[in-house]
Amino acid sequence: MKIERLSQDKIRIFLTFDDLTERGIHKDDMWREIPKVHELFSEMMDQAYTELGFDASGPLAVEVFSLPAQGMVVIVTKGRSHSSLGDDEDELDDDIYEMEVTLEQSDIISYQFDEFEHVIQAAKMINRLLLEGGTLFQYKNRWILQIDPMEMEDARYQALIALLSEYGEASSVTKAVLEEYGKIIIEEDAVKVLCRYF
Repeated sequence: MKIERLSQDKIRIFLTFDDLTERGIHKDDMWREIPKVHELFSEMMDQAYTELGFDASGPLAVEVFSLPAQGMVVIVTKGRSHSSLGDDEDELDDDIYEMEVTLEQSDIISYQFDEFEHVIQAAKMINRLLLEGGTLFQYKNRWILQIDPMEMEDARYQALIALLSEYGEASSVTKAVLEEYGKIIIEEDAVKVLCRYF
């Protein structure tokens, strides 16, 4: 589980599928109201408080994004809490999360690389698996390659993930964040373009 602060009132939590498996949770369970998911959420909020001082009391907006082969991204935003009438009421609210949950599933494969050379090496390895596609971004001094695996058969898909994992690591940054805060380096057919020029 990896937690980072996005702003004063917003954090992002990246859960790998191993994180879920260790707790006996299947990714489809994240869409359901079950005790294990509540326990996981409480654990995430405790860790967010310990690591970042993020106080999760009051209303919260929770967005859950499922990323193929990487895991889940949970974005938690604090809302404005109602003005309290007294200390007794605050004590009652401590363990209650008012949550508005949004769930989204993305098929985009997203991997980040520390060095441009690693992106080139990965592109050369996966080139034979792709007919087209891929967008390359630069974001926070890293290179992020995103690929839409449109109707790719499972064996090819698994091979693609395995090769990308050799050179980079799964990225939890969504396409929307990259488009808004990152820089598009190669917009279309990034893998073929990289192989052609490097």
